[in-house]
Amino acid sequence: QVRLVESGGGLVQAGGSLRLSCATSGSWFSIDSMGWYRQARGNQRELVAVFIGDSRTNYAASVKGRFTISRDNAKNTVYLQMNSLKFEDTAVYYCYTGVRLRSLLSPRSEYWGQGTQVTVSS
Repeated sequence: QVRLVESGGGLVQAGGSLRLSCATSGSWFSIDSMGWYRQARGNQRELVAVFIGDSRTNYAASVKGRFTISRDNAKNTVYLQMNSLKFEDTAVYYCYTGVRLRSLLSPRSEYWGQGTQVTVSS
């Protein structure tokens, strides 16, 4: 089983910064992808930023240039540095990972964190 625990959310004024962390634990053979999604009230969950494989990244157009995803493999932790926050960034942010549990032939198993609230005041 894989467990993800997010931290770092909170209330910030527009233009401010926050850093989210996601600590992962458990066992897996390999990671297909790991990153962040968000869901604003009344909206569908959407991709924010994600690692594909070891180093390739993918960002939502709305956060490019403002958000940066990074990872510390030794700590099995992924981070999301959010700068120049806007009111529309307000959402619950979820950590996500897709892994192969036993080998490359294993089906992808997907896991989500419990979510952390980010509120940006205008």
